[in-house]
Amino acid sequence: MWTLLAAAVLSLADPAGDARGDGGYVLPSRPAVSAQALDLRGLRAEPRGAGMRLTVTLGRIENPWNAPAGFSAGVLDLFAGSALGGRRTLDELRLDTRGGGWTYHLRVTGFGSTLERAAEEGGGVVRLPTPAVRVVGNSVVIDAAIPPAQYAYWVTSSVYSPFTADGVLRPVTTPGPTHLQAGRADAPVPVDVLLPSGDQTPFTQGTLPPVGQTRDTRTLLLVALGGLGLLLVVVATVILWRRGA
Repeated sequence: MWTLLAAAVLSLADPAGDARGDGGYVLPSRPAVSAQALDLRGLRAEPRGAGMRLTVTLGRIENPWNAPAGFSAGVLDLFAGSALGGRRTLDELRLDTRGGGWTYHLRVTGFGSTLERAAEEGGGVVRLPTPAVRVVGNSVVIDAAIPPAQYAYWVTSSVYSPFTADGVLRPVTTPGPTHLQAGRADAPVPVDVLLPSGDQTPFTQGTLPPVGQTRDTRTLLLVALGGLGLLLVVVATVILWRRGA
C-alpha cells in the first residue's frame, strides 16, 4: 500500500497572470523584472531514486542578476509536509499554513539552494544535502533529498534581491525603483502562490492552503483496517452461530 502511495506522480497547474500578490503589488523596475518571470504555472512532484524530483514551471525564465544557474528574477520556496502535524509558519514569508504543516523546506535561487527538515518537538531545523537545480525551458527542476512519498505542498514565488540576508525582497508601502510595493506594511512576501483555484485570499488573510496530498492517508488506512477487522469478526460470529444451531 505504502509503495503504491510513494510511486504516485503529482501534477498541478496554476493560473497565468496572477504574480502581483493581492493584485496591487508593484514590481521593482531596477533591474526590470517581468511578472511572467515570477508567475507560477505548475508543479510536478515525482519520486526519483532515494529522493523527490520537483519541477516548478514559470511563465518565463529571466536572469537580471546574471546568476550561474540561469535564473535570478525570483526565489522559489517549496514546503512539503502532511495534512496532520508539522510546522504552520512558512519561514519569514508572512504566511501560515491553512490545514496541515510542513516538514521539509526548499529554498531555490539562481545563486544557491537549501533544503531543511524541521526538527522534532518544536526544535530548530536540520540542514540536508544541497539540492541539484537546473533550468529546462521555462521550468526549474529540483532533485532533493526528500524521502519519496505523497506530500502536501505549499509553493511560493518571491522577488530576488542580492541586498537582503536571505535573498528575498520584502514588500514595503513606499514606492521606489528597487522596491516591491504593496498596500500594507505586513503584506505577505511572495508575489504568487501555487493554487489551482487562483484564490487571492492568502494575500488578504495570511494563510495558504496546501496542494497535493491534502488528506492524511494513514488515517484512511487505519479506518479501512478497522472496518475490515469488524467485518471479519461479524463473519466469524455468524459461522460459529450456524455451527451451533
